[in-house]
Amino acid sequence: MTDSRKRKPPLVAEKRYGAKPTAAKKAKPKTKSKPKAKPKRRSAPRKAKQRRGGIVGFFGRIIGWVLKLFWKITWRSAMVVMLIIGLAVAYVYTTLPDLEELLDGRAQGSVTLQDRNGDVFAWRGDQFGGAVTANSVSRHLKNAVIATEDKRFYNHIGVSPRGVASAVRINLREGRGPLSGHGGSTITQQTAKLLCLGVEYDKTQWKSEADYVADCRRGSMARKIKEAIFALAMEAKYAKDDILSIYLNRAYMGGGAYGAEAAAQRYYGKSAATLNPAEAATIAGLLTAPSRLAPTNNLKRSQDRAATVLRLMNEQGLLSDAETSRWQNNPATLSEAAQAKAGGYFADWVMSTGPEFFTNNTTEDVIISTTLDQRIQKAAEEGLKWVFENKVKEGSEAEAAIVVMSADGAVRAMVGGRQSKVSGAFNRAVQAKRQTGSAFKPFVYATALELGYSHVDTVLDAPYCLNIPGSGEWCPRNYTNKHYGEVSLEWALMQSLNVPAVKISEAVGRENVRKVAGDFGIESDLAAGPALALGASEASLLEMTGAYAGILNGGSSVTPFGLVELKLLDDPEPLMGTGGGIRERVISEDAARELIYMMSKVVSEGTGARAQIPGWQIAGKTGTTSAAKDAWFIGFTADYVAGVWMGYDDNTPLTGVTGGGLPAQIWQEVMTRVTEGMTPRPLPAFTPKPKPSQTRPNRSNNRDNVLEQLLRGIFGGN
Repeated sequence: MTDSRKRKPPLVAEKRYGAKPTAAKKAKPKTKSKPKAKPKRRSAPRKAKQRRGGIVGFFGRIIGWVLKLFWKITWRSAMVVMLIIGLAVAYVYTTLPDLEELLDGRAQGSVTLQDRNGDVFAWRGDQFGGAVTANSVSRHLKNAVIATEDKRFYNHIGVSPRGVASAVRINLREGRGPLSGHGGSTITQQTAKLLCLGVEYDKTQWKSEADYVADCRRGSMARKIKEAIFALAMEAKYAKDDILSIYLNRAYMGGGAYGAEAAAQRYYGKSAATLNPAEAATIAGLLTAPSRLAPTNNLKRSQDRAATVLRLMNEQGLLSDAETSRWQNNPATLSEAAQAKAGGYFADWVMSTGPEFFTNNTTEDVIISTTLDQRIQKAAEEGLKWVFENKVKEGSEAEAAIVVMSADGAVRAMVGGRQSKVSGAFNRAVQAKRQTGSAFKPFVYATALELGYSHVDTVLDAPYCLNIPGSGEWCPRNYTNKHYGEVSLEWALMQSLNVPAVKISEAVGRENVRKVAGDFGIESDLAAGPALALGASEASLLEMTGAYAGILNGGSSVTPFGLVELKLLDDPEPLMGTGGGIRERVISEDAARELIYMMSKVVSEGTGARAQIPGWQIAGKTGTTSAAKDAWFIGFTADYVAGVWMGYDDNTPLTGVTGGGLPAQIWQEVMTRVTEGMTPRPLPAFTPKPKPSQTRPNRSNNRDNVLEQLLRGIFGGN
C-alpha cells in the first residue's frame, strides 16, 4: 500500500501556476475591450452595500422600511376610504327625489289675510310665495346670495376643504370648538342641511318640528361627514343652478317667510324677480340670522347687514362702485303691509274665529278675505297714540283698546293695546272682560222704550234704597252725589244719573233688561241684582261695540265678524263664508230711533261732549266703573260705531279719568281721522215733537196690576 501510494505522480507546482501567464494573456484583450463595460454599471449596488454599513445604515434601513410600509398602508387606505365614500355617495344619489319635490319643504301651510279691498295686510304660518329658480329671481338676489354665502359655489364639487380649514381656524382663534360657530359650509352643504340629509319629519320621533330642525342642525363630526356625502351626491344628481334653486326656495328668511318669493312679498310686496340691489342684499343678509336680522324685527340692523352684503358684491365684481354707493345710501324700506307687523291684533282675532285646521294648524296655503279697512286701522292707531303722547302723563302704564265696526258688525279696525304693532299679544279688545259701568245704561232705556215709554217720561231722582236678600240694604248714588228731582228719561241718560237708571230697571224688570242686553250680543254673565243697571257686569269691548251697532242699525242684533271668505290658494271656490252680520230684531225700529236720539243728547249736551266732531251728528254713551277702574266711551256716526276702553291691566284705579274724559277724547281723535274726506250723514234718529206734558204715556194692555202699582211707587207720578 505504501508502495502504491508512492507510485502516484507528485504534484508539480509549476503546472498549477505555470498557466497563469497564458491565462492572463488570454484575458488581456477582454479587459481592454471597450464594448464590455458592464462591471462599471454595477458600481451602484456596490455603493448601496457601502451605505448599509454602520449605525447610520441600520437606521436608514429602518426608516426606509417604515416609509414604504406607511405608503403602502396610506394609498391602500385611501383607496378603501374613497371606495366607501363612492358607495355612500352612490347610495344617497339613488335616494334623492326629483327637483320639483324639494322646492317646498314646509311642514305647515300659510295663511294670507287680505283687507276689504283685497290687499294683503298680514300673514300667518309658514308662508311660501311659490317656487322660483336661480334664473327666475332677480340677478341681484342671485349674486348677493353667492357673494355672501359661497363665492366659489360654481367651482367646487359640493365641499370646500379650504373653507372648512378657514372656519376651523377662526373658531379656534375665537375660543370655540373647531366645529362650533363658523361652519365653512358651501351652499350645497347648507342645502343638504335644509333637506335634513333626506330625513323627513316624523311626529313619533320628535316632540315638535323645532326639535326636528335642531336635530338637523347638529354640528358633530359624524354629522359633518354625512353632510359632505349628501352634498357630493347632490352635486352628482343636480346641476349647480338646481341646487341654488332648492336653497332659494327652502331657506328660512324671517317673519314666517320660507323662500325668496315669500320674503320678497313679505317685506316689499313684490316678486323676487323684481328686487333691486338694496332689497336683494337685505334678503341675502337674512340667511345668517333670519329672525334677528328680519327687517320687521329691527329695520336699522337689517339695513346695516345689507350694506355689508353690497360691499361683498362690489369686492367680487358683481356691483360697480357707483351702484354700491347708490344702494348703500338708499337702503330698502318695508312695504306698508310689512310695517303693520303682520296685522297685529286684528289678524290674531280673525285667525281665532276660523276653524283651527284652516288657520293655526293648516297644512295648506289658505287665503282669508277680511273686513279690515287699513285706512281706518291707521286712524285708530294714530288717534290712540296722539292722545297718550299729548294728554296722558309720561310713564303711565294705563292701557287702552279700540274697536271700529260698521252697523252690520263688520269690524273695520281693532287695537288691543298701546303697542299696536305686535302679533300674538294679549288683546284687550277681545280677551279682557271688564265692568261696563254706565256704558250699559242704553240697554236699560232700550228695554223701557220697547215697553212703551218715551224719552219725555219722568222719573224721580231722589234718595233710593233697596233691600237685597242676603246683602241687606243697597242705596245707589249719582256720580255727583246730588239729586235732581223729577227728570225726564232723556235728561237722566244725558247726565248718566244712577238712581233713575236703577229705578227704570226695577220698573221694567231686570230679566227684561238682561234679555235685551243679551239679545244685542252681550254674551258675558250679567249681574242678577239691581246693580245690573249700573254696569256691574263684565263684557269685552268687542261685545259692547257690537251691541251698540245693533242700536245704530235700527234694533237688530249683530255678530261682530272679521272673516268674510276662506279659500285655498289657487282654488276659486271658497270653503266657507262669514259667520257674522245682522241677526234677529231685538227692539222695534221706533224704539231704536228714539234711543239714538237720546244718546245723541249725551254727546251734544251731556257727559260725552268731548267726543263732538264739528259738522257730524254723533250718539254715544260714557261709562265709568266704581273706583274708576274702567273708563269707556262708545259712540257712532251714521256710518261707523267705535268703542274705546281705558284702564290698567291689574285693575289699578285711574286717576282723574272718566268715560267722558280721555276715552271720549280718544274716540274723537280716532273718528276725526276716520271721517276725514267723508260727507256727513244724519243719524237715523227720530225727530222729536214739541214737548208734551210730563206725564207717563199710556201703557200697553199686557201690563198687569202689580207692575202698575210698582211703577207708581217708583216714579211718584199720577
